[in-house]
Order: sequence, then structure tokens, then C-alpha cells
Amino acid sequence: MEELDWSDLRYALAIGTGGSLVGAARQLGVNHTTVLRRLDALEKRLGARLFERTRTGYQPTEAGTVVLEQARRMADQAEEIERRVFGRDRELTGLLRVTTAFVVMEHLLPQPLADFARAFPGIEVEVVENAFLVDLTRRRADESPAWARREADVAVRLTAQVAEHLVGRPLGMTHCRVYAKRGAPGLPQSVQPLATLVREAPWIAFERDAQARVYDQWMHAQLTQARVRLRVDIFNAAAAVLRTGLGVALLPTFMEPQHPDLVAVSDVIPELSVPVWMLTHPDLRQTARVRAFMQHVGDAVAARLRE
Repeated sequence: MEELDWSDLRYALAIGTGGSLVGAARQLGVNHTTVLRRLDALEKRLGARLFERTRTGYQPTEAGTVVLEQARRMADQAEEIERRVFGRDRELTGLLRVTTAFVVMEHLLPQPLADFARAFPGIEVEVVENAFLVDLTRRRADESPAWARREADVAVRLTAQVAEHLVGRPLGMTHCRVYAKRGAPGLPQSVQPLATLVREAPWIAFERDAQARVYDQWMHAQLTQARVRLRVDIFNAAAAVLRTGLGVALLPTFMEPQHPDLVAVSDVIPELSVPVWMLTHPDLRQTARVRAFMQHVGDAVAARLRE
């Protein structure tokens, strides 16, 4: 005999509870023909008739009574599992996986993450630095069991575009300016018109083929005739090269406190001002550790951006 499927037993249990196909269909939210088809398949699999069809409804046979008794026990166990798992998710314990960009991790998250870790010692936060938002619903294929962890629970991202299937909160706006090494010979040391910088200054730019970020698109549009001396892939790398005095580069203004050796040589570039979003999947937003993280770390980052 084939192994019984709990979903099939749910149909039998609904018939026994409702006393009819219509009642079972209403309880399960399906069509009554679906209930009949699943019942016929279960009876065939068991080799026994589970209900007598009468004018007053479906009455369990002796075999049906045995099946319903066991099905009720399985339903009780399933509910207990659900309650325990739900209760655990309401506790401030467990693993929380966060994905973000390198620049956000280095400049916006260290102190908020440290404060969160001290306030919630039962939650283990794992940060994966990534320049792009990963699929929060995708299971990690390299882990066992496969359902144990998601790719990420929370994402912190610089973006003006948020996927419709995600939920979250904007934490504030980020702004960009052009920077140079303070005191570097041959480089501007005060705010200049952007057109002058593009025309006259040597540049540290992003990868030629990059198109995904608003910064990539801006450079493709603005620096076609500029003297590009070197190309990198992320803001942290641009800041490292800036300190050599090779040229000028674009950076978020929130990087300034950690780079006193750099000087802003342009005004804020309005088209590069984008919000910082903290995002999660709708299925996860009521989990206690996700709520705590989004509130505490989110509030701290928002305060930092207001500065």
C-alpha cells in the first residue's frame, strides 16, 4: 500500500466533521468535487470504504471511524508543531541573516550592529556583504536541511527601486559628492562646478560595463569625455585609491567622517540622492527577531543619516 499523505487525511477529517462534501469543501476552501475525488483516491488506497452515503449526510464506517480517530490525532500534533514553531519565532533568539552593500556595512552598520548584539544576546546576526539585493525567499542550496535557512532575512540597501513583493521602511536619504585627496598636487581642493571637474580632473570611475546602479548610469552619461585614470567596482575601493592622490571620485557623503584626508570638491549631486531601505519578506516581518532588528538597527541608521 502507498504511504498515506496527511493532506488526504485532512479531506476525510473535514468530511467527518462537516458531515457532507459541501461542508468539507467549505471548511477546506475547495470545490466539493475536489473533496469527492480526494476521498475516492484515499478509499482506493486503503482498500476500504470510509463513509456511508445517506440522505442525512456522510456517516463513517467502522474503518472510517478508525481513520478519523487517527486523523484527529495527527491534526492535534500538527497544530502543536505549529504552535511551538510560532512560539519560538516570537522569541528573541536564533539566527538572523542580513545582506547589505560593502559601503553600508563599513560606514553605517558597525555601531548599530554592536549595540543590537549587546541588547539581544540571544540573536546571532550574520552579515553578508553584497552590492545587490539577494532573493530573500530563495533557499540556500548548499545547506542541510534545505529548508532550515533563507538566503537572507533582512536586506539593507541603497536603492530608489523596491521590489513589490518585499516590505520594509526607508531609513533616510544618502547623498553623493565628488572628492579628492586633501593637499594632493594637481587636484582641486575646493568646490568646483561639476562640468569643470568632468572636463579637467583625472577620474577614478566604476567599471566600464556596470549598469545596475544609479551611480554606474550617471558615470556612463557624464564621464564619456573625462580622463579616467582607473576603474574600480565599489565605493570602498574608490576611497582607497583616492587616498593615493591619483584623481577625483564619487563617494556618498556619509563616508566623510572616516576619511578626514579627503575633501569634497563638488556640491551634492541631486540625481544621485537615493534612500536607504531596510527590507524583508512579508512572511518574516512578524518574526520577533526580524521586528527587533528592523526597529532597533533601523532607528539607529536613520538617526545616523539625519546627521
